[in-house]
Amino acid sequence: MIKRYLVVILVFTSVITSAQRNNSSPYSFFGIGENFTPKTVEQASMGGIGVAMKDSQYLNFVNPAANADLRFATYSLGGVTSFLNLKETNRTQSGNSTSLSYISLGFPIGDKAGFIAGLQPSSSVGYALLNQTLDGNDVIELTRYTGDGGTNRLYASYGMYLFDGFSVGLEGAFIFGKTNNSTLNQRANVSLATKYKEETTIRGSEFKIGAQYKIKLKNKLEFSSGIAIKLSNDLIQRGNQQLYSLTFGGSGVEIPRDTLFLNSVRRTITNPLKTIAGFGIGKENKWYVGVNSEYQKALSFSDNFQQESTYKYENGLRTSIGGYYIPKINSISSYWDRVTYRAGLRMERTGLLVDGTGTGNNFTSINDFGINVGLGLPLPRQISSLNLGLEYGQKGTTNNNLIKENYFNVRLSLSLNSLNWFQKREID
Repeated sequence: MIKRYLVVILVFTSVITSAQRNNSSPYSFFGIGENFTPKTVEQASMGGIGVAMKDSQYLNFVNPAANADLRFATYSLGGVTSFLNLKETNRTQSGNSTSLSYISLGFPIGDKAGFIAGLQPSSSVGYALLNQTLDGNDVIELTRYTGDGGTNRLYASYGMYLFDGFSVGLEGAFIFGKTNNSTLNQRANVSLATKYKEETTIRGSEFKIGAQYKIKLKNKLEFSSGIAIKLSNDLIQRGNQQLYSLTFGGSGVEIPRDTLFLNSVRRTITNPLKTIAGFGIGKENKWYVGVNSEYQKALSFSDNFQQESTYKYENGLRTSIGGYYIPKINSISSYWDRVTYRAGLRMERTGLLVDGTGTGNNFTSINDFGINVGLGLPLPRQISSLNLGLEYGQKGTTNNNLIKENYFNVRLSLSLNSLNWFQKREID
């Protein structure tokens, strides 16, 4: 039954992932949106660790070298619902969004290699901001900022063992997507409003290499270490930008008037080399604790797309710690003894600097912090599982005229495993 519907599910969910708007963060206003770090629901529930983890039945999006440990054909589908509360100095606002996080298929190649392919979001734009200029109690100017879109990554990843305990991997991805951004300005006692609109497509590629090493210690303990390096890559953004005047019809419909300028856009966005390193210790199918550290230099742009008076970029840094515990994986008497219990936390300097005053002299680092817990629920008479992850986090600050996000994420994934998806049936 799983194999019968696998292709239909993959195509259907791929279309949804490409078309969805999956962000409501005001910080997606900057650059080409909020960047996502690829991770499964299982990894997210452990704070995002995974660079050193080895597992035979779960996919690993952090380190392609982990593919060498796949022993089951695995189809994995994950999604997230985010509940967001935004706080400024004197007011609050809330919202939510739901989206697919990934669709991936992995399978072993012999006893010492594995392959994964899939589709994931790479960045997202989704904001609606309103700025008012007051004269006493009267509004004399309104500016509305809106944006949507983002990029996805279609990727393939391969890992293999070079010798006992040591594996290497390579991942390649094609990045594609669209972004739409607009700024509408209207002043009191002025008949015409003005609107700036930019519509672009984004294309590019990226590559990641990785390595893992595991050794056995005393008392069935295992120590593992890993490193993954995402090479520097360029994204090409092309499209049009337009500034025009407009009026509003009786139902609020925009009626364009005069075009003030219409220009083509072509810019290069350079993502510097990113390094992820970590280690972990545990007992197979019992418990594991790991630490990840991720570092990346500042993003750069080929033109004045980066508004130096409003925002700029610095080096990014993320530290994650987490793990799992399984009371008794082969328990017959208790279902809850077979459940995987996960937890973790992460601390991140996102690399984004924002000046809420607009003077260019008071930049503030946008930091992110999250606490995670999760469950891996085995399906009856299956080696597959349903995975639930919960995350509470805070991003940004109310200092310097900025916005603080308090968010709660509910993640859900289905990991379907089989030994015989790609084996030819034989009739005796």
